Amino acid sequence: MIFGLIWTLVLGGIAGWLAGKVMNSEGSMIRNILLGIVGGVVGGIVLGLIGIQGHGVIGGTLVSVVGACILIWLSRRLGK
Repeated sequence: MIFGLIWTLVLGGIAGWLAGKVMNSEGSMIRNILLGIVGGVVGGIVLGLIGIQGHGVIGGTLVSVVGACILIWLSRRLGK
Protein backbone atom coordinates (compact mmCIF):
# COMPACT_ATOMS: atom_id res chain seq x y z
CA MET A 1 0.00 0.00 0.00
CA ILE A 2 2.70 2.50 0.93
CA PHE A 3 4.69 1.46 -2.15
CA GLY A 4 1.65 2.20 -4.34
CA LEU A 5 1.32 5.67 -2.82
CA ILE A 6 4.99 6.42 -3.35
CA TRP A 7 4.78 5.12 -6.93
CA THR A 8 1.72 7.33 -7.58
CA LEU A 9 3.56 10.39 -6.27
CA VAL A 10 6.63 9.63 -8.39
CA LEU A 11 4.59 9.11 -11.57
CA GLY A 12 2.48 12.16 -10.74
CA GLY A 13 5.63 14.23 -10.37
CA ILE A 14 6.98 13.00 -13.69
CA ALA A 15 3.66 13.64 -15.43
CA GLY A 16 3.37 17.13 -13.91
CA TRP A 17 6.95 17.96 -14.85
CA LEU A 18 6.38 16.78 -18.43
CA ALA A 19 3.15 18.79 -18.67
CA GLY A 20 4.98 21.87 -17.38
CA LYS A 21 7.60 21.45 -20.11
CA VAL A 22 5.00 20.84 -22.84
CA MET A 23 2.91 23.84 -21.78
CA ASN A 24 5.96 26.02 -20.99
CA SER A 25 4.76 26.45 -17.41
CA GLU A 26 7.22 26.48 -14.54
CA GLY A 27 6.01 25.64 -11.07
CA SER A 28 7.12 24.09 -7.83
CA MET A 29 7.62 20.36 -7.42
CA ILE A 30 4.53 20.11 -5.19
CA ARG A 31 2.43 21.88 -7.84
CA ASN A 32 3.78 19.54 -10.51
CA ILE A 33 2.98 16.45 -8.42
CA LEU A 34 -0.54 17.70 -7.74
CA LEU A 35 -1.07 18.55 -11.40
CA GLY A 36 0.13 15.09 -12.41
CA ILE A 37 -2.11 13.27 -9.91
CA VAL A 38 -5.22 15.34 -10.60
CA GLY A 39 -4.30 15.31 -14.28
CA GLY A 40 -4.49 11.52 -14.20
CA VAL A 41 -8.11 11.74 -13.12
CA VAL A 42 -8.97 14.52 -15.57
CA GLY A 43 -7.12 12.82 -18.42
CA GLY A 44 -8.79 9.51 -17.65
CA ILE A 45 -12.24 11.10 -17.79
CA VAL A 46 -11.64 13.26 -20.89
CA LEU A 47 -9.81 10.59 -22.89
CA GLY A 48 -12.28 7.94 -21.71
CA LEU A 49 -15.10 9.98 -23.21
CA ILE A 50 -13.51 9.67 -26.63
CA GLY A 51 -12.59 6.01 -26.16
CA ILE A 52 -8.88 6.25 -25.33
CA GLN A 53 -7.40 4.47 -22.31
CA GLY A 54 -3.89 4.31 -20.94
CA HIS A 55 -2.62 0.94 -19.75
CA GLY A 56 0.53 0.31 -17.78
CA VAL A 57 3.06 2.80 -16.53
CA ILE A 58 3.67 4.55 -19.84
CA GLY A 59 -0.01 4.74 -20.81
CA GLY A 60 -1.02 6.00 -17.37
CA THR A 61 1.74 8.60 -17.42
CA LEU A 62 0.69 9.83 -20.87
CA VAL A 63 -2.94 10.11 -19.73
CA SER A 64 -1.76 12.06 -16.66
CA VAL A 65 0.33 14.39 -18.84
CA VAL A 66 -2.65 15.10 -21.11
CA GLY A 67 -4.86 15.76 -18.08
CA ALA A 68 -2.27 18.02 -16.46
CA CYS A 69 -1.91 19.96 -19.75
CA ILE A 70 -5.68 20.42 -19.78
CA LEU A 71 -5.53 21.73 -16.20
CA ILE A 72 -2.71 24.16 -17.04
CA TRP A 73 -4.65 25.39 -20.08
CA LEU A 74 -7.83 25.84 -18.01
CA SER A 75 -5.98 27.70 -15.26
CA ARG A 76 -4.52 30.09 -17.83
CA ARG A 77 -7.94 30.73 -19.35
CA LEU A 78 -9.69 31.21 -16.01
CA GLY A 79 -6.87 33.38 -14.67
CA LYS A 80 -7.38 36.04 -17.33
